[in-house]
Amino acid sequence: MSTQLRNLALVGHAASGKTTLAESMLFVAGATKRRGTIAEGNTTSDYHPDEIARNHSINTSLLSFYSGGFKVNILDTPGYSDFTGEVRSALHVADTALICMNAVGGVEIGTDQAWDFCAHDENSIIFVVNKLDSPEAHWDDLIEEMKNHFGHEVVVVQFPYNTGVGFCKIIDVMKMKMLNFQTDGSGSYSEEDIPADVKLKADQLHKELVEIVAESDDTLMEEFFSNDGTITEEHFSGGIHESLAHRKLFPILCASAEQNIGVKRVLEFITANAPAPEDHIADLHGFHPETSKDVSLNDAPKDATTLFVFKTLSEAHLGDLSFFRVFHGELHHGQDLMNVSNGKAERVMQCFTMLGKNRTEVQHVGLGDIAAAVKLKDTHTNNTLSSKSFPVVLKPIVFPEPVITNSVRAKNKGDEEKIALGLHSLHEEDPSFVIRQDGELVQTLIEGQGELHLDIAIKRLKERYKIDVDIVEPKIPYRETIRGNAETRYRHKKQSGGSGQFGEVALKVAPQPRGGGYAFEDAIVGGAISHRFIPAVDKGIHELLLHGPLAGCPVVDVKVTLFDGKEHAVDSNENAFKTAGRIAFKEAFLQAKPTLLEPVYDVEVTVPEDHMGDVLGDISSRRGKVQGMETKGTFEQVKAKIPLAELYHYATRLRSLTQGKGSHRQRFSHYEEAPKDFADKVISAYSIHRSGEEE
Repeated sequence: MSTQLRNLALVGHAASGKTTLAESMLFVAGATKRRGTIAEGNTTSDYHPDEIARNHSINTSLLSFYSGGFKVNILDTPGYSDFTGEVRSALHVADTALICMNAVGGVEIGTDQAWDFCAHDENSIIFVVNKLDSPEAHWDDLIEEMKNHFGHEVVVVQFPYNTGVGFCKIIDVMKMKMLNFQTDGSGSYSEEDIPADVKLKADQLHKELVEIVAESDDTLMEEFFSNDGTITEEHFSGGIHESLAHRKLFPILCASAEQNIGVKRVLEFITANAPAPEDHIADLHGFHPETSKDVSLNDAPKDATTLFVFKTLSEAHLGDLSFFRVFHGELHHGQDLMNVSNGKAERVMQCFTMLGKNRTEVQHVGLGDIAAAVKLKDTHTNNTLSSKSFPVVLKPIVFPEPVITNSVRAKNKGDEEKIALGLHSLHEEDPSFVIRQDGELVQTLIEGQGELHLDIAIKRLKERYKIDVDIVEPKIPYRETIRGNAETRYRHKKQSGGSGQFGEVALKVAPQPRGGGYAFEDAIVGGAISHRFIPAVDKGIHELLLHGPLAGCPVVDVKVTLFDGKEHAVDSNENAFKTAGRIAFKEAFLQAKPTLLEPVYDVEVTVPEDHMGDVLGDISSRRGKVQGMETKGTFEQVKAKIPLAELYHYATRLRSLTQGKGSHRQRFSHYEEAPKDFADKVISAYSIHRSGEEE
């Protein structure tokens, strides 16, 4: 493994300038000859037609280039929360997260999410405060906000000497120099002495930086106290590297990516100080595919290869492009590996380093490096490939829970199988896009992170597979139950030539505790009904449990006691008792205070404080019940329980209410009784629908 390798995920809130920052980094490194712009649609990473049309990232792009003798892999991720699956994938294989922040917007919801994702994957973090050339940039307020939100390990390594229009000077408290950047877009800078008016501030920030670095290592701390609060330059640099690698330091750097101010120094800081893949190698573990026992990659033979596929992209005329990172050994052209996730053999024939859509074929990919392979037969996102001599499955990417659900149906009859295959392929490409075949509701459900996420998936379905679908509102999986007790007797008697039918049952119904399910009790005494007919009564009741008497929904939490009945020596049979049981149960059910249950979801909403009033009002309008509120840094978190019927396109509404600054998570909680007026509407709609079918 080479220590001259840096793997970065470029993350942050939408419109914080990530793609522009990547473009400037490529330019100052000499990887490109001119800087593209989002407005002109010619950036290296946003090359897909959808991205150019919408002026924002949709896919993660791999940008591999060299700078100062280092190979740098940047994964430029989307900022919109519809595409958080892309962010999770990138962070799973990156060593360091470069969190890009808007100097005007401050700590935004995307910033907060990126921080949380990094905590989960234990990524090192470097903050780049961008757009410092904006007249609305407020540096001191932003730093205070960041420290309050993320903690005292967030440390200023640079601060701007002049923000707003004309921004070009940065005080670097690591170098203890002022960096004076050219304003011609070249990115070059000269070092000057720190001006007297900010020297005291720079000294104080330098001291804070040294203290944080010293705290990370006992030897450095001893040196710090022995030398009046100083440590040698060599130890200082090494201490920053170690502090970053072990998440004890989160440095803040400055930039205006659009003007190419500060970017060159950001890149220098990354190559000099960010962790190399080998800094985390001791932490690499997986599990054995057969025994599920923990496996350390440190125990693998030197010639064993292990790689992890974190993204799949379908390219026209080329097929699937599998993006991977080598976690052990090296990958060579034509190498045979085993997809340990599914047991299929794979021969890797073509590998490429990527610079956006531009690819360069390579014969081998080294340890820790990130690249792409084409035409793998049975490999998808989240799969591990390894040598047969050392089978191991690496920890999978944890994709976010869906926050929006739609239903799709074929516009043209006969397309159902093609739709299923197309949707399955899209899910394998992007596991945060989820498909469910709901047998109860007889619907194909698609789920994702937002309306745009689903729109893009449907657009790809049409373009790639030539399939048109209609989007319809998903049905709600209601349940039916009872609140009271009832008793009924029903006789089924039929005589129309030949042998007749006779079966009489008497039964009681009673409510079960919520979640208690269905229970059937045989309380027949004295042989009123032969034992051979009793299962038929239960079977008849089961037919109605699937489609209840109220609204055709499954019946739950009911106990039925069969306590009496009659039979005929000649005309009684199983069918007669099945019919009698079904009708008797229906009559008893409708007498026992029947009610409709609706699914209720736990919803956690995160919003800036100034939007709380609108969000709480909206939750109330959705029949939601607030369970609690707490402050999380500069955001407020609201926990509520909201009926699923009121959550259709809630993600879109929340973003509208909060100007895109709010986010939410939702998960099924329980079923509870629906309000009578609401239940009556559902029951009435079912009755009308059923009447129409009968006609």
